[in-house]
Amino acid sequence: MDALRAATGLTAADEWDRFDPQGPEGILCARRREHLALPVRAADLTVTVDPDGGFRVGERPLASQEAFGRILVDLSRDETVAPYLVTTAPDVATSTSLAGFLNRTGVYSPDPRPLWHEDPVLRWQEGPSGQHIELGISEMNLFLMLGQLGLAGELSGQQLLPIGTVYDPFVLRGLDAFIHAAYQGSRFVVAGTPSGISLAPEGGAHQSTLTASVGLELPGVTLLEPAFAGALNWLLRDALARVAAPDRHVTAEPAETGAYYFRLSTRPLDQSAFAAARARLGDAVLRRAVLAGGYRLVDAWQSDPALPPDSPVVHVVGTGAVLPEVLAAAEELRGEGVAAHVVDVTSADRLYRAWQRTLRQGVRTATTPSIPGALRACFPERAPVVTVHDAASHSLAWLGSALGAPSVPLGVDGFGESGSVAALYAAHDLDSGSIVNAALAALSLR
Repeated sequence: MDALRAATGLTAADEWDRFDPQGPEGILCARRREHLALPVRAADLTVTVDPDGGFRVGERPLASQEAFGRILVDLSRDETVAPYLVTTAPDVATSTSLAGFLNRTGVYSPDPRPLWHEDPVLRWQEGPSGQHIELGISEMNLFLMLGQLGLAGELSGQQLLPIGTVYDPFVLRGLDAFIHAAYQGSRFVVAGTPSGISLAPEGGAHQSTLTASVGLELPGVTLLEPAFAGALNWLLRDALARVAAPDRHVTAEPAETGAYYFRLSTRPLDQSAFAAARARLGDAVLRRAVLAGGYRLVDAWQSDPALPPDSPVVHVVGTGAVLPEVLAAAEELRGEGVAAHVVDVTSADRLYRAWQRTLRQGVRTATTPSIPGALRACFPERAPVVTVHDAASHSLAWLGSALGAPSVPLGVDGFGESGSVAALYAAHDLDSGSIVNAALAALSLR
């Protein structure tokens, strides 16, 4: 290196200096910069996503994956949004509830192809106007595709609203491309579904436990895991509005930009608990809490006014498909004289980042950090916490530290088996009886 510097007339002090802009080298560099620079987009995507839309939840139990498919169909009817929607999947389009969207928009092919058979449920019509890109079995290609679709505005001048679906455990197959897409600032929505051991009969190969941690820890990605269809509707529409936002540095709360990872389930859930919370809190308050990351689904004192005011208090926290067991455990605890509040975490990611922001502010200013507003709204009083997640137990274990309270985290820390949902939940201590025991253990740690 010393010999090279001497031969080129450089020294260690000036070897990285810019060329003289008036010299031949500087002029050449300036010309290349102009040639390589991406053109500025003529206009940003102007899409207003209705926060409620036409989606309405019926009386029957509904799985979040099915609700996801129905919301996409509703969005495909919105003339201001539909032209920019592009879906893609690695050979799982129909099993991840995209069939309704495909029936309305078709499958992309450079050239028109014949409709080989008439299916009363799925119309697989391929042609240049199709808005679904079918990839075959390749999760790496899924995230390569989403990464490029999410940069379409910068690369081609036409911003899009890309949505991908994949069986949740196989997010890990495409993780390298997922990381690179997030690193580039690509904006898209991906739904990992079905997820967790709630896909019980299909065995461990189709069950996921690690993916919640990936979504929580990957920069440029926001993990969302709503249990109820109404919450999913708000979160998905909000995510698409953020993908469409012209400013890459979104200043609205929660402040974020990038990709949105929904972890969904095929387990049908009774929607009445969410309807009751909606009636209690009102749409405006509940929607704001859902978007912030969590809300109090059941208030113990309002559910059972006969509870003595000096009853022991515990927070039972669930996210996603385990909410029925959480609700059943809380009801059993209230029957034993315990004020068990139920908190539905819709985005552990947003709650965690809110906590981290306050911690870092405290570290930088040498002040005592406070509990952020999003967490205070879910946990207005300090009390022991039980967290329940159809994923690795540590994914929510940080809540105890954030609240300064004893915590017992329940989750899936072993490989899945094949069986009924009830049997697998019992095997991994996610059943209501185990949650009750965990709450009593948390109370004993006070």
